[in-house]
Parts: sequence; C-alpha cells; structure tokens
Amino acid sequence: MPEELRLGAHVEQTDPIVEAAARNAPLVQFFLGDPQGYRGPEIRYAGGADALRADAEAAGVDLYVHAPYIVNVATTNNRIRIPSRKLLQQHVDAAAEIGAKGLIVHGGHVNKGDDPAVGFDNWRKAIEATDLKLPLLIENTAGGDQSMTRRLERIAGVWEAVAAAAGAEMVGFCLDTCHAHAGGLDLETVVDDLRAVTGRIDLVHLNDSRDEADSGADRHANLGAGHIDPDLLAHVVREAGAPALVETPGGAEEHVADFAFLRERLG
Repeated sequence: MPEELRLGAHVEQTDPIVEAAARNAPLVQFFLGDPQGYRGPEIRYAGGADALRADAEAAGVDLYVHAPYIVNVATTNNRIRIPSRKLLQQHVDAAAEIGAKGLIVHGGHVNKGDDPAVGFDNWRKAIEATDLKLPLLIENTAGGDQSMTRRLERIAGVWEAVAAAAGAEMVGFCLDTCHAHAGGLDLETVVDDLRAVTGRIDLVHLNDSRDEADSGADRHANLGAGHIDPDLLAHVVREAGAPALVETPGGAEEHVADFAFLRERLG
C-alpha cells in the first residue's frame, strides 16, 4: 500500500480513540448523536469535547464527523430546510470543538417537480448562512431522481452555486464508491470526472455495494463481498490520493480484513 495513504473506518462514537487503536487506523469517522434525529449533537466521550480533542492529537488520530442523514439544505420544504441548516451549524460547531478534520454531509434533494436550480441556490444560501469553522465535505449519494449529488451534472450545479458563496473555500468533496456505483457513475473515470467538476476530492468513503450498478440502492458491503470490481476500488483510492474510510458492516475485525483486502490490491 502506498505510504501516503491514510486508511480508517466509521466507528461507534463513545470512544473513537479506542476504536482507532483496535483497527491500527490513523483516522476514524463517527456520528455525534442520532444520525436520524434533529436533537442536535452530543459528545459521549468521557471528559467531553476538550478531552477528545487532546486525546486524538496525542494518539495521532484524525477525527471526521458525519452529519445526520436527515440534513437536507437543498429542499424547498421550509419545515425541513430550516431545521437542517440549524442542525448543520450545530454539527459544525461540535465537530470543530473536538478538532475534527472535516464534517461530511449528504447533498440532499428537492421535491418532485421542483427545478433543481432552486436546490443548487439553496446550497449557496446554506453555505453563506453557516459559520464554517472546519471543512464541510459534500458527499455524492446513491439514489433518487431529485438528488442533488447522484449524477455528475447535478454535482456540477451544486458546485457552481457553492463556488459563488461566501465561505466556498471551506467546502470540499467526499467521494463514496458504493454511492457512485449505485448512482450510475463510472468508477473507472469517476475521480477525473469529479475533479473536472469540483477541482478536488478530500476524502473517500471506500465501500463495496450489495447492489448492481445504477440501482439507486445505498447498501454497503465489505470489500470484495459486493458487486464492485475490487481492482476498481483500488483504482479509485490510487487516483483520488485522499484519506479513505470504510463504512462497511462489522467491527474492528471486519474492518481490518477490509484494509488487508485493499492493501493486497494496491501492492
């Protein structure tokens, strides 16, 4: 495996440092609170945010936080968009407090019949309304015709709108391989295709897919256990040149096996 590659996993949030050590991983990702709720972030680490920040630094572990799945700042529905913006700011604040390297958020969607351009502009407004204290990494998603970040042309629309926002320099991109495969993107060219649109890939979510290409289904599988050619997964990691995290089933043992599977193919 290339020396410069940093490889980690999505873990349970109570003690990310212990989880990282169990995987011999220099980076981990986790939720802060309920991924399906609006209650706001919570720090479950003993000693709180300051202790987690200090202990992660001492252990040499980079922390990444995934925003709740329900965040949808693109939607035209005020009852979802306004709470989503509030929740996004709360997670930005909490992630910054623990010294996280980035906050990952899904691209969201508009309602059926809505003009996607409205969703793009809602992204611009959300960036301008949020005090970005750390990099916000927008992630491609797997399904839905109304999705903002499934297809390349929609990702381009989001990026053009975000680029026009004050604070755009704090926005990056997270490439999920399962989402790309299930969303109909070509993994052979996806890194170049996305860089042509966004100019960057800051993080890779390295996941196999339980479903066929362009299925629209977001169901992750362990590396080599799904429908993605293992050599394509290695190809994406090589080409992206960014830290990579597995969000695959199981715990430390399964994740270590995923790491070994990837190392074997990277050489």
